[in-house]
Amino acid sequence: MDNETTRKLAVLIDADNAQPSIIEGLLAEIAKYGTANVKRIYGDWTSPHLKSWKDALLQHSIQPIQQFGYTRGKNATDSAMIIDAMDLLYTEKFDGFCLISSDSDFTKLAARIRESGLVVYGFGERKTPEPFVAACDKFIYTEVLRQDEDEVTGSLERKNTNQLKQDTKLVNLLRNAVKAASDESGWAHLAPVGSYIAKQSPDFDPRNYGYSKLGELVEATHLFEMEHRPVGEGQSKAIYIKDKRK
Repeated sequence: MDNETTRKLAVLIDADNAQPSIIEGLLAEIAKYGTANVKRIYGDWTSPHLKSWKDALLQHSIQPIQQFGYTRGKNATDSAMIIDAMDLLYTEKFDGFCLISSDSDFTKLAARIRESGLVVYGFGERKTPEPFVAACDKFIYTEVLRQDEDEVTGSLERKNTNQLKQDTKLVNLLRNAVKAASDESGWAHLAPVGSYIAKQSPDFDPRNYGYSKLGELVEATHLFEMEHRPVGEGQSKAIYIKDKRK
């Protein structure tokens, strides 16, 4: 597998199902996973409801793709985006795709791209149907992308320890990940724990709970022991965690 940060990515945005307020956070998030070699956004640009997107397109060099709504009630944008995605896939020039939409119509597209061995990052609102979320390698809810840099939670309220402990799905996910990544003594390096969680739950993100990093979220649950161990002779340290039940 190529280094994640060097991946060549195709970024395809469904303008009908995304808001321009996310664009800066979106592109900053995508930069964590690779380079956006292609940035396209699809919609009927003769429609007044897409007017708010136009300044963002110029500022961030995103190519608008015009798609007229030929038939009332039919989403022509989806079809155009899917056709373009397949054309880009067949060029074999990309390592992954970023699909920005809250529409379940892209579920099959995400699955097809992954079948070809490419990674798929999905971005959409919390209302995004579960099948599309599950079809992606990783899914990021766009609510966390609207945050200011000085605010960890943005529009999301930080959950306290009691709320985290009562979230059975979260607790089981963390405990299972620690168990899978732990050594014989029960200690697990945080990085493999995060990798295991990502494979089990594409939409997992500490920011969904109001925390910027996995380590902060784990610590807030008060369910795990934590150690910061030095790495080599440098100043950097690695985080290890252990289930307190052990």
